[in-house]
Amino acid sequence: MNKASRLFWPVLVTPKNAVVKQTEQLSRSQKLLTELGLVKSGSNGTYQIMPIAQRSVDKLIDLVDGNMQRAGGQKISLPILTPTGLWRKTGRLEGDISEFYMVRDRSGKQFLMSPTHEEAVTAMLATTAPISYRQLPLRLYQIGPKFRDELKSRFGLMRAKEFLMKDMYTFDVSEETARDTYSRVSGAYDRLFKQLEVPFVKVNAATGMMGGSLSHEYHYVSPVGEDTLLQCSACGFAGNAEVLDSATTECPSCRSSQLSQVRGVEVAHTFLLGEKYSKPLGATYLNTSGKPQSLVMGCYGIGITRVLASALEVLSTEQELRWPKLLAPYDVCLIGPKQGSKEQQPAEAVENELLQHIGQICGAQELLHDDRKELTIGKRLLDAKRLGHPLTIVVGARAVQQEAPKLELHVSGGEKLELDISEALKLVAEYSGQKQSLLAGTVQEVEESRISQSIGHQL
Repeated sequence: MNKASRLFWPVLVTPKNAVVKQTEQLSRSQKLLTELGLVKSGSNGTYQIMPIAQRSVDKLIDLVDGNMQRAGGQKISLPILTPTGLWRKTGRLEGDISEFYMVRDRSGKQFLMSPTHEEAVTAMLATTAPISYRQLPLRLYQIGPKFRDELKSRFGLMRAKEFLMKDMYTFDVSEETARDTYSRVSGAYDRLFKQLEVPFVKVNAATGMMGGSLSHEYHYVSPVGEDTLLQCSACGFAGNAEVLDSATTECPSCRSSQLSQVRGVEVAHTFLLGEKYSKPLGATYLNTSGKPQSLVMGCYGIGITRVLASALEVLSTEQELRWPKLLAPYDVCLIGPKQGSKEQQPAEAVENELLQHIGQICGAQELLHDDRKELTIGKRLLDAKRLGHPLTIVVGARAVQQEAPKLELHVSGGEKLELDISEALKLVAEYSGQKQSLLAGTVQEVEESRISQSIGHQL
């Protein structure tokens, strides 16, 4: 069980009469995460994630791990430092590298603090013992820090100089099988974003510096987004204005005139790369005749910290955080009586009973016990609402009245219910069941997809 009194939770306290000078535009998520002590700013463009927010990051990582592994992914870890010579071989070092951090070791050798790892993972395969066609497709992914010297680092975790990213690199025998892999991994992305229950837009995109023949982006629609998207309200078509003519008023799909511009935050990107990296770096496999052929690649990225911040940006109000169901730091916050109050002793008996039952229903780690009893119930309830706990249960004076004792149950979003213990526990169980259904539904979809693909190959 998690106790609020033991949490490292450095809330930003602003004196009532203080005049705050706004030196930069803040996004809603940045403002709330900072004010509530979930994220602290380090140097310009870097952020320290505190324990409460770290729980959400860890939950998202677990969710991504599950989806990637069900799509055939194998998790690895690659060095942050990539020799610049590899980028020179693929031609990327001749492009715009002003956003990339570079360092030299004591012998003068130059390295990139990798913003992506296409060269590194391809070079790894090129120096591995000959890969047989029987070992393919190969889907390798990692989750770790990436670095980009952003010209305009802003909006907190949404556009930081150091960020967490999931990057997958796939290797196939041909363009045809690479497209099958692209479809399967893209399907895993679709399922992941549906799990999060935050409205998203998937658009055709330019391949840009990455190269390749096919690319899609996943966006959350938000006024603070840096990309311009075109959406059709008639058929649901969406596209990036980089790819489409931003001045067009006719939908390329259904030819209606119901096309509008919205701003989007890019949270994930998929690329079919072909042989752009495998050829110059000599990454090959042995075909059925035992002859070497270049591997056909794809790469797939998800901004872990950006997804979290952008989801909060979309869901939250100006004063209160709202979390995707599967990413909330805790499912339930339990607030007991104030120390020294008349009802303290009998109410604590109810409180202890609830602690036991709630822990059994949703797991002790999903329960936050706000045991800061030197604070009033009202102050703790305000904190709970601002933090956006999905369910907050208050054990106050009404919980120990002789006739019809009631608990207060506050649902994230403002709804307040007065329930007896059994009714409150039933709601906790329902909420926990909804989370499990989200996860189980995804597993079922993936298994059905595998069965379908297997039948298709047999035919």
